[in-house]
Amino acid sequence: MERRPTIIDVARAAGVSKSTVSLVLRNSPQVREETRATVREVMANIGYVYNRSAANMRSANAGLIGLVINDLRNPFFTEFATSLQMALSARGYAAVVANTDENPALQAQVVSAMIEHGVSAFIISPAYGEEASTFGPIARAGIPAMQVLRMVMPNVDVFPFAAPDYLKGSRLATEHLLATGAKRIAFVGGLEGSAVTSERMSGYLEVLARAGVEPLVISGRASRAFGREAAQRLTRDYPQVDGALCFNDLVALGMLSGCAEIGRAVGPDFKIVGFDDIEDCAQAYPPLSTVRCDVAGFGERMATTLLEWLEDGIVPPPSIRTPVELIIRGSSQPLG
Repeated sequence: MERRPTIIDVARAAGVSKSTVSLVLRNSPQVREETRATVREVMANIGYVYNRSAANMRSANAGLIGLVINDLRNPFFTEFATSLQMALSARGYAAVVANTDENPALQAQVVSAMIEHGVSAFIISPAYGEEASTFGPIARAGIPAMQVLRMVMPNVDVFPFAAPDYLKGSRLATEHLLATGAKRIAFVGGLEGSAVTSERMSGYLEVLARAGVEPLVISGRASRAFGREAAQRLTRDYPQVDGALCFNDLVALGMLSGCAEIGRAVGPDFKIVGFDDIEDCAQAYPPLSTVRCDVAGFGERMATTLLEWLEDGIVPPPSIRTPVELIIRGSSQPLG
């Protein structure tokens, strides 16, 4: 007996996602008329018959997007998740949000639960480790999924990756520190060996190599507590260091506190640049120079990119890089 065509057969023949076919079947206004006509023509050609009773059982979960974030305690990720969720809501979708707290086992658990509850797609800022436990079930379910801000799966043709241009950001920050008169610059924070740490460090290493300056890397957790300790450690063990590019703003804000504690003047004596431009940067004292990633705009762009994939079958490119800019404030003012 010949197998009946399925919604996956329709999607493959029409060159769109399974979710787009589902939207066409529900007469959703979110699908462009040209796409709708193509899908319906394919249905007629291959003899697909819509099982409405089965679809009705699933309809309560239609339009759900799984948003899985590694650390919602970090304001950078919170702002990203908020902007993404609001952009999805404006298009009639609901975000199911989970914080994995950098725990890969928890990440796999919440992803599995979201699949069971019928999410249409995923956007994941992943924890490190046990990647197959998270991404394997997504691939088997045929659900569109994007990696954002961090890349843990190298097969970006299946799981496209998007992030700000970390290389350019660290290059701009390091060039700025040298231009302000810093002679020895440390890179502070970030877990050693992680891809995002290596990327955020890459421009720093490139610029120092070109300038003939020896790098100094102080690895550690991307937290205020680590930044505060690092300020004291640099002053004690590396007194010649007069500038720091931090892995993120939390580390940089911690360094501001640490310098205040030991009486080291930030700006004239010791220059600090952060990375991300979270809201606290402009309110700190002195105000923190940082690499602005426009994470709110990034979240809105990721919503648009994902919905184009779902609704129109426009698969994202394997890698997307968004612009960054250096914001100069009091923590790295030039000498005299």
